Amino acid sequence: MDFDLILAGGGLANGLIALRLAARRPHVRVAIVEGGDAVGGNHTWSSFEADISPEQVAWTVPLVAHRWDRYSIRFPDHGRAIRAGYRSSTSERLAAAVAATATTVLTGTAITGLTPESVTLADGRVLTAGAVIDGRGQKPQTVRPQRGGNGSGPPLDLRAQKFVGLEVELTADHGLDGPVIMDATVPQVDGYRFVYTLPFGPRTVLVEDTYYSDGRDLAPDVLRARVMDYIAAQGWTVARVIREEVGVLPIALGGDIGAFWDASAPGVPLAGLRAALFNPITGYSFPDAVRTADLVASLPELTAPALYAALRHHSESTWRRRGFYRFLTRMLFIAAAPHERYRVLQRFYRLDDALVRRFYAGESTALDKARTLVGKPPVPLGRALGVLLNS
Repeated sequence: MDFDLILAGGGLANGLIALRLAARRPHVRVAIVEGGDAVGGNHTWSSFEADISPEQVAWTVPLVAHRWDRYSIRFPDHGRAIRAGYRSSTSERLAAAVAATATTVLTGTAITGLTPESVTLADGRVLTAGAVIDGRGQKPQTVRPQRGGNGSGPPLDLRAQKFVGLEVELTADHGLDGPVIMDATVPQVDGYRFVYTLPFGPRTVLVEDTYYSDGRDLAPDVLRARVMDYIAAQGWTVARVIREEVGVLPIALGGDIGAFWDASAPGVPLAGLRAALFNPITGYSFPDAVRTADLVASLPELTAPALYAALRHHSESTWRRRGFYRFLTRMLFIAAAPHERYRVLQRFYRLDDALVRRFYAGESTALDKARTLVGKPPVPLGRALGVLLNS
């Protein structure tokens, strides 16, 4: 074998797996094969500190470029600051951390074929290993076969959170004391629209124009212009644009997670978005990637069958635990008219800080769920009942 483990794709999930194995099992020979120019690409991954355990917070500290103790939300009829740790990690820090290990990294290397124990590269080379983990991002939705050979649509019902962000340097201080993770006071177009702002320094901010949309299509030029309009509306002046970030995150409404795995390459372990491991409401994948890395590093065997069984069980059990959150995304996308989806989040953010923290960590109690749903729904009653009955 060329390696003990090959990680197909050098994104967040596989990068964290490589880091955790290097720390806990440095004798394991690991390779990352990435089609892009660098591990991690060009991304900022943010999450709430309470989303992972204190031990996981500690081992991911080298990846954190920025941390805040509070964040704000803004809606047409409600705004507030919430005291909670919020962190942003960057692809540059992930790449540097991986480079400091003994991991073999092959960038600019396309994969044309993959089995549980080998990858075929575009130049014809075949690399072998005890196991291959496919973490090459969200895989295309596959039609699920039925009896008689007819399809019934893709295994998972996924919508999109899409965005274009500009990191800019301003001519004067912006005055923010923490992130604004949702500013929904902007005009509502193409679904639920909000602007997301991360202050990286006194005069440096990342501003993202974001949409919870039914389609994945993006018009980058339009969104760039809206970002610049928003910046001007805050009274800020741009000295220079540092970089641009574009993304489409999956938002989960429902589906059959078993069929999703059955439709994947037989016996190939999956990780990250490829394994449907992400928060169904926010699309955040950092906490799930951290937990996956800990899981892989703890397995007694790193063979393809052992990894496949463990990662499939982890993916399926995580999906099933999050049924309540997918119900809420159905309320958002199905019960609410696109231009009024913001009302669902506006109502939610009137709840107390502790409930909001548990919600994003996926640890809502039965009382939390009841408090989230009780009262007059912020969507038409008939449509809300329809979603409830179909659930």
